[in-house]
Amino acid sequence: MSLWQGVAKSIQAATSAAFPIQRTTPVSGGCINAAWCIESGTTRYFVKTNSAAKLSMFEAEAAGLAALAASHTLRVPHPVTSGVAGNEAFLVLEWVDLDGHGSAAQLGQQLAALHRTTAPRFGFTADNTIGATPQRNPWTDNWIDFWRHQRLGFQLELAARNGFVGSLQNQGERLMGKLDGLFDGYQPQPSLLHGDLWSGNYGYTQAGEPVIFDPAVYYGDREADLAMTELFGGFPADFYSAYREAWPLDAGYAVRKNLYNLYHILNHANLFGSSYARQAEGMMVKLLAELG
Repeated sequence: MSLWQGVAKSIQAATSAAFPIQRTTPVSGGCINAAWCIESGTTRYFVKTNSAAKLSMFEAEAAGLAALAASHTLRVPHPVTSGVAGNEAFLVLEWVDLDGHGSAAQLGQQLAALHRTTAPRFGFTADNTIGATPQRNPWTDNWIDFWRHQRLGFQLELAARNGFVGSLQNQGERLMGKLDGLFDGYQPQPSLLHGDLWSGNYGYTQAGEPVIFDPAVYYGDREADLAMTELFGGFPADFYSAYREAWPLDAGYAVRKNLYNLYHILNHANLFGSSYARQAEGMMVKLLAELG
């Protein structure tokens, strides 16, 4: 069975409606998966494809999108189906036209509402990925332990395997041993997070409705989502003022945001190389200086 035959069959099983694919068009924008717009009559879907071994990655993404949708706060593309055809895995999502303009303030308000969706513990129902890197999400009672072992510790293990040793590892070990000092008087609750919320992972519909996509979902400190919005260009000022009005941030966020973004910079070091490793080491030095 060809890829598109398998996709069409899977869509029919999921929707109870035949979907004879009439057109497939490559879509640009991603660097991990191939992406497509598929059409039948007036109906379109967005499809991601990768090797068959990546099926679990797509299943985890679908689970994350379903959790975000269930919060009834921010719009996300609805996951339709996933599977394997031949030697390729696929994920079929609702097609959303993202060529509109909207209110950054509305996005900030809705993100604050999303973060009020909570769980008893930190983690998620499944492991997933951050970019192309595995992201471990075991349910954990203590946030500092979760961040120490499942975020920083895991990235440092990967960095060591990739040859980033010496000072980076030494600074990382020192920082992990002192993490508690960054949380004096602050106890985050397990908020539902997008997990990979940079400026490339949101947009607006033609009607101006905010949409978020390509998540790496888990329950964690809401500051981790906010911190990442400040990486790689940041979000509009109205977004931050609206978020803070809806749910003010603790004063310690100004320091902790560097801790949370350290995770993503370490991940970029593991994916893209030594310039990010140097940046990560510099961030560790500054965090350790804050701790004294």
